[in-house]
Amino acid sequence: MALTKKNYKLRLIDEKIDRYIKVFGALCIEGPKWCGKTWTSLNHAESVTYLTEKDIRNLAETNPKYIFNKLRPQLIDEWQLVPEIWDAVRHECDEDNQKGKFILTGSTTLNNEESKKIFHSGAGRIARLKMYTMSLYETGDSTGDVSITDMLNSNVKCGYIKKIELDKIAEYIIRGGWPANNDKDIQDIGLIPNSYIESLLSKDINEDNGKQRDRNKMKMILRSLARNESTLVGSKTIVKDIEDYENDDELIKSRTTIMDYIACLDRLHLIENQDAFSLNYRSSSRVGKVAKRHFIDPSLACACLDLTVQKLLYDFNTFGLLFEALVERDLRIYMDYLDGKLYHFRDNISGDEIDSILEFKDGEYGAVEIKLTSKGIEDAKKSLTTFYNNVEKKPKFMCIIVGHYEAVVQDPQTGIYIVPITSLKP
Repeated sequence: MALTKKNYKLRLIDEKIDRYIKVFGALCIEGPKWCGKTWTSLNHAESVTYLTEKDIRNLAETNPKYIFNKLRPQLIDEWQLVPEIWDAVRHECDEDNQKGKFILTGSTTLNNEESKKIFHSGAGRIARLKMYTMSLYETGDSTGDVSITDMLNSNVKCGYIKKIELDKIAEYIIRGGWPANNDKDIQDIGLIPNSYIESLLSKDINEDNGKQRDRNKMKMILRSLARNESTLVGSKTIVKDIEDYENDDELIKSRTTIMDYIACLDRLHLIENQDAFSLNYRSSSRVGKVAKRHFIDPSLACACLDLTVQKLLYDFNTFGLLFEALVERDLRIYMDYLDGKLYHFRDNISGDEIDSILEFKDGEYGAVEIKLTSKGIEDAKKSLTTFYNNVEKKPKFMCIIVGHYEAVVQDPQTGIYIVPITSLKP
């Protein structure tokens, strides 16, 4: 009988775990701290071992097999604290053809030194799954009246729905998709994201074999990433953002260490790049290759910039960018559920852009523009139409995802869907 926690709310990844656990000897679920990896894994496990407990960790360091038991699947939480567990699990999976022996969870990827302690990739035995924070559909804030699959199959039911006001959308952004934040009062929804950033600056950035990173420098980098959320920025932009705060010696050091700081955030699963879509668009040389940068959850960008619901309502430019981040967080979760990928598109010559490209496992794709309010719909139609006319392989569907809107509509001239984010599901 699974060790499901009381009041556990099912996640989209639960279905994927059910599928994979019947195929592989073990699963490795990776994602940021507090996103719900442990509770979700308990929903599928018959026993659990926490490596955050010192005595258990010491035992595993002596010999990983000492912590194995016969109640399978066995959840080994934060396995990366003893990297040798990976090879021991792989070997255990080779002992027979039994599936679903282990579920490993990890909130940090291994650094180079730790990776040297692993001798086998685990291919064919250990499947890796990425876990994110909760989407609006998973938290119950999206009705799911329209699905991405419906649009792909031209099976969308149009009609009026309940309009969600802008202050509520701002609340979703500030709150984020952290499971522990879903039932908090509005005055407290910023506490968990703020605590996350403080924990990162105080502890997590220096857990890399005792490597010391500068708290203030990391804080400035986080603020730069937050200011450039949902945009195409490189390391030069981040360095430029912190130039005004440093002397020449510190700036030189910044230019040589900034990639280490960003790599640290990547190892902690706190940033997620949205890669550029590659296709024949007039000429491949025109197609941008720069990734769009995101925090794993828009609430972290809000925490870095000390934003509140009221501040967002009075800064529409920032509100729009963070709404885009909210939508693309959900699209990433939905496409992962559908075994697809999330991209963006930019023509470097004309500047034409498409916010999101949803590519499915059969190679078909959809093109999506994102607008906070209905005022941006006409511009979004023009962008999508231009893209459609210039691309050789046409998208299977085109869609405008809106925040403040009261209906699901299909434009009669272009066939473009207009869908509120609070009605979307995979």
